[in-house]
Amino acid sequence: MTYAPAAPAPPSLVQGLPEPVAARLRRPRWRDPRLLTGIVIVALSVALGSWVVSAASRTVPVFVADGALTPGVPLTTDALRAVDVRLGAGTSSYLPADEPLPEGLVVLRVVDDGELVPLTALGADADVRSVAVPVVSGLSDRIRAGAVVDLWFVPDAPVSPDGGAGKDGPEPSTLAESVVVEQVDAEEGAIVVDGTVTLHVLVPTDSLPTVLTALSDAGTVAVVPVAGKVR
Repeated sequence: MTYAPAAPAPPSLVQGLPEPVAARLRRPRWRDPRLLTGIVIVALSVALGSWVVSAASRTVPVFVADGALTPGVPLTTDALRAVDVRLGAGTSSYLPADEPLPEGLVVLRVVDDGELVPLTALGADADVRSVAVPVVSGLSDRIRAGAVVDLWFVPDAPVSPDGGAGKDGPEPSTLAESVVVEQVDAEEGAIVVDGTVTLHVLVPTDSLPTVLTALSDAGTVAVVPVAGKVR
């Protein structure tokens, strides 16, 4: 069995069909909303990344204590030094070094050597007075500027009729508790000439009469470090 080839379509039918059109790629125009949206997104991403990197590496100058600062001491630039630090949002809590130092500032609490100076440690006045206390015994290494101590008065023992020291005498008493040592007038060995060390302690004004009276009485003032406290 043989098959005859299919007959070609009539010319009238071929001419009636539409010719296929090749798809052409059009160049995006600058006014194309999708192109403009993409450019805006890229620009915002670059700007945000640059801001994050810049904020992370930005430093600000602030003051740190150049030596221990103690309550009642007027604040001057001689007691400070400027450093550049990265604090972020916490910068406003510390004394800025890129602005003039306000006049009349007084230290309200101890700021250790090298510590950033917080604004909460400064004010117009401190209700303490510096009192020189002679100490005739050796001092612990813990007693230094910024240490917290208790002051005790130890009365001299009464003299017996035979010229010896009496057995019964007044008990030691507390003069002031948790006062701050402002300065230690001693060599590195903690004892100076005549075996006496002079401590400058910051005594609250309401305790001044008791401390000053004890310093003029017959007896000695003992300085006792408060365990675990160095301000």
